[in-house]
Amino acid sequence: MNATQEKLKVQLEQALVEAFGADFAGVDPILVSASNPKFGDYQANVALSLSKKLGKQPRAIAGAIVEKLAVSEICEPPEIAGPGFINLKLKTAYLEAQLNTIQADPRLGVPPAKTPKREIVDFSSPNIAKEMHVGHLRSTIIGDSIARILEFQGHDVLRLNHVGDWGTQFGMLITHLRESDSENNSFWNSLYYEENNQPGFINSPSINIGDLVQFYREAKKKFDEDADFRERSRKAVVELQSNELSAKHAWFFLCEASRKEFQVIYELLDIKLTERGESFYNPLLPEVVKDLEKSGLLVENQGAKCVFLEGFTNREGEPLPLIVQKSDGGYNYATTDLASLRYRIQQDEAKRIIYVTDAGQGNHFAQFFQVARKAGWIPDDVELVHVPFGLVLGEDGKKFKTRSGDTVRLRDLLDEAVSHAHADLKSRLQKEERQETEEFINEVARVVGISAVKYADLSQNRTSNYIFSYDKMLDLKGNTAPYMLYVYARIHGISRKGDINFKELGNNAVLLQHETELALAKYLLQLDEVISSVEQDLLPNRLCEYLFELSQKFNQFYDRCPILQAEEPQRTSRLVLCDLTARTLKLGLSLLGIQVLERM
Repeated sequence: MNATQEKLKVQLEQALVEAFGADFAGVDPILVSASNPKFGDYQANVALSLSKKLGKQPRAIAGAIVEKLAVSEICEPPEIAGPGFINLKLKTAYLEAQLNTIQADPRLGVPPAKTPKREIVDFSSPNIAKEMHVGHLRSTIIGDSIARILEFQGHDVLRLNHVGDWGTQFGMLITHLRESDSENNSFWNSLYYEENNQPGFINSPSINIGDLVQFYREAKKKFDEDADFRERSRKAVVELQSNELSAKHAWFFLCEASRKEFQVIYELLDIKLTERGESFYNPLLPEVVKDLEKSGLLVENQGAKCVFLEGFTNREGEPLPLIVQKSDGGYNYATTDLASLRYRIQQDEAKRIIYVTDAGQGNHFAQFFQVARKAGWIPDDVELVHVPFGLVLGEDGKKFKTRSGDTVRLRDLLDEAVSHAHADLKSRLQKEERQETEEFINEVARVVGISAVKYADLSQNRTSNYIFSYDKMLDLKGNTAPYMLYVYARIHGISRKGDINFKELGNNAVLLQHETELALAKYLLQLDEVISSVEQDLLPNRLCEYLFELSQKFNQFYDRCPILQAEEPQRTSRLVLCDLTARTLKLGLSLLGIQVLERM
């Protein structure tokens, strides 16, 4: 609910009490945006809901409310329509005053959260020794946007990258690394011990992430086919878990090599994260099991320690257990997630913990959330939220794959988007007979390409699958990042053409006369409502819809209203509308992680 709607709601609530008594304090006036502009801007439907309780006709109830309704500074005289709808139309003078106020506000009228909280956003989460692929795209982009919006609202946000850096697979990787390096010892010769016995390297070893992916495949093949190798790998796991130095150093090297390539992706996407991998929680796992035993939740089943869950059954209809300690004494993902949850509540003091993962993990989160609640680990003031998302599909409607059927590398996907944007820009410059430097072309292609990928993802309802198409996401005419970047650049083109400094336009300059000015003004004042809804519902596509609609309303205004050629004071007023639109676009796109361009 935006500031204007909130004011009207308060006045309607007061009018209800004045009209019908204190018993009606707190009754929701059911105030919504009008579905048709000809009926006004807002509509209160409370009269219909009170008819039975008051024993009166809805129109009579509406009339009594309107008689007590003090909104003359905000609205034209309220009108009663149909069976008892109260229609409210904002005054032009009120809209002008609101725009003049937000013009001087760097937050454009968006108030920060009334009660800022410590919030954790868990997103991205790639696995060590594996490249980031298209499956990491949505978690990384959606998680970053959610974190940006929460940060803008004033919350204390911890962005966590829960990296898969622990587990039995490291046994085979360590063993393969030892045996691959046995001839020249380049890896082992590069190691040194720091004072705290933490690993480091004298010289950076020559294996890169691409090599590591092949390296992982080779190790897995050996593990599957060679029983002796498999046994050595199991021993390496024990060595790693007991902190044997050479195993720990090999593990550290594998992690560092992966991190370097992950960072390339994060820099391309302008993503900031704090890594806290599964290994961080490893020392805490025994305590998780111990506390679950104390609470009486643990049941031994076929040698494993489990918690049986309510509402989850196997194919035979029997209760489904969540295993927290395997029969061999090892732990699994659920144990680590329980440990991380406790740490985030007890040590990080988080009040809302948001997990951004694919929808396929929904059961996993429901299960370990249930265990944590049963154990009494979740205080009443802590909210746990799983933010699920759908799949990225190819244009054939199937999972997005390469032509050879492999998973698409995220680096390749981003590079290809920039390449497409580069080709599109070169073609457009040729048609327009424009000469630009290669530096300009490369920068615009980078921004447009990366922005197009981000926006194509964020503009979809995250719970749905979507089809990945470079042609659609780079279209200058659709609901795309390039379309909005072009509107932003168009506004700065106006400032360049007129030699205008938007910062020097002054306050109290807005005068709304044309219908497109009024439509644009009303939409500019809805930004706070949109951001507030995304803060609560964690659906960034709502912000995308708002920015697209804003861009369309600006283009309608631009097409029908002269700006630089207008007479004063209309000229300055329209320039202020341009400035407010550009600033709103810039702010909104920044919350999506999208950079703007003053020239395209």
